[in-house]
Amino acid sequence: MKTLSFLCFITMLGAAAFTTRHTIDKKSLSITTGAEQTELYIDYLKGKKIGILANPTTIIGNKHLVDSLLKRGINIVKAFGPEHGFRGNASNGTKVSNEKDTATGISIISLYGAKRKPTAADLADIDLVMFDIQDVGCRFYTYINVLRDVMEACADNNKELIILDRPNPNGYLVDGPILDMRLQSGIGQFPVPIAHGMTIGEFALMINGEGWLPHKNTCKLKIIPVKNYRHDMEYTLPVKPSPNLNTQQSIILYPSTCLFEGTILNHGRGTYAPFTVLGSPLLKGIYPFSFTPVSIPGMSEAPLHMDTVCYGIDLRNYDISQLRRSKRLNLQWMIELYNSYPDKAHFFDRTQSKQINDIDKLAGVYDFKKQIADGKSIKEIQDSWEPGLSQYKEMRKKYLLYQ
Repeated sequence: MKTLSFLCFITMLGAAAFTTRHTIDKKSLSITTGAEQTELYIDYLKGKKIGILANPTTIIGNKHLVDSLLKRGINIVKAFGPEHGFRGNASNGTKVSNEKDTATGISIISLYGAKRKPTAADLADIDLVMFDIQDVGCRFYTYINVLRDVMEACADNNKELIILDRPNPNGYLVDGPILDMRLQSGIGQFPVPIAHGMTIGEFALMINGEGWLPHKNTCKLKIIPVKNYRHDMEYTLPVKPSPNLNTQQSIILYPSTCLFEGTILNHGRGTYAPFTVLGSPLLKGIYPFSFTPVSIPGMSEAPLHMDTVCYGIDLRNYDISQLRRSKRLNLQWMIELYNSYPDKAHFFDRTQSKQINDIDKLAGVYDFKKQIADGKSIKEIQDSWEPGLSQYKEMRKKYLLYQ
């Protein structure tokens, strides 16, 4: 296998750029994202025609990176938009069309509509592609798929990709079963656990290093790393990464509660607390807490159990530091709600939902739902993830840019 120094040029030089307001505590140095360290890449962009993959998380301070670069004379000729769109106003799973950005007039090519990766024609008038999108560290969060697709297009068309890295808010967590590649889908493309514990920059190195591009091609990478960052640091995102991850609580709970997309329970879609409330109409009388999913444009237009009162668990005030201390996914909620659900034969049935995410594809293995139904303990379920999980952790070490 080729060495990482050949695959990637990682810039580590330069004085500190202005820092973010997001700190761990008073003793911690401020985290500085790749985008904020403009002195490390602005000269490299000058004189080049740039295409950028971006969304609302693509910011410097409180300003969109595209706006900042245009003001500094950088020639951005087009933008690429992922799921939810360039400006982030599309609901989950909704196809996005090509458009012009009303703020800048730049053409935006959707990578979540008729196609999933830039074509040769899209890249023909571009010298360099930039990637700056906030990820949340989960296999079923689609931005790592977009990353792979853009890397493939760049490799095929001999274009360099510059990644402005950002912290992973779930970087402390490496847990879950390794994806059985027979279950490969839009919510699972790589043989990694549910929580992969890497930044976008690190994941790009892994894609190259493990030969995950077609024909084991490699993409020429330049990565601007995050300054003063460790994987175990708490990091509160300045901008919601997608419409239904709208709070820090939802982001930290997401690796555990997104599994409920593979059940008959509503997991907060159709509320302003997605991924932090769990319930069903059939749990009435078992749980006192209730909520009613409704259609919310830009978030969830047709949520499961829409306009019907659901009863279940409220995690909006759950102490998420417990997850950080355990460094494990929480499986207790799934076990408890399955045991409480009166119609167990349909607990993992999503046929009532227009957004059908099969539990096998979400978990990444075929036996998860049977383990829950058979009453396996949390330890028994976790033990079944070995030795794959430990092997992944060892492999991951080769690509880490941060402690």
